[in-house]
Amino acid sequence: MTKPNKRIKTLNQLIQIVKKLKKQGKKIVTTNGVFDILHFGHIKYLEDAKRLGDVLIVGVNSDKSVKENKGDKRPINDEKSRLAVLAAIESVDYVFLFNEKDPRKWLEKIKPDIHVKAGDYKMGQIIEKDVVEGNGGKIAIAKALKGYSTTKTINRILGIYGKQ
Repeated sequence: MTKPNKRIKTLNQLIQIVKKLKKQGKKIVTTNGVFDILHFGHIKYLEDAKRLGDVLIVGVNSDKSVKENKGDKRPINDEKSRLAVLAAIESVDYVFLFNEKDPRKWLEKIKPDIHVKAGDYKMGQIIEKDVVEGNGGKIAIAKALKGYSTTKTINRILGIYGKQ
């Protein structure tokens, strides 16, 4: 039996942790996503996000919200697996699961100093902008690493192995 990972928290636990960290003057960075089939693009993105502050918190879409956003065939990996894999990454300080279709509800509670989006977003597409900036935070767009995506990985696997 494996020990529970100390980096995996609930939103309520994180709200308390963030309050303490902010009192210590720590800069809180958040990001969110599905992180279904982890690839080098994800790792680079998380490392870049971490460099923007002291503590990186990653909100992970629940299986239910992934299906709402990406359709019934996703996610490939279940939410517990995705949380555990992200929690094992050095640049990630905390991960938690959220059920909503988008992250605005929890961003309103955590109030990050910086919220990071992937480089495939343009500022006008970022629905979190008003919530983050309304609480004194900033939006950062990480540089996209060309050639890496979960969809490309899935399509490559299907191209190689087909429907056997």
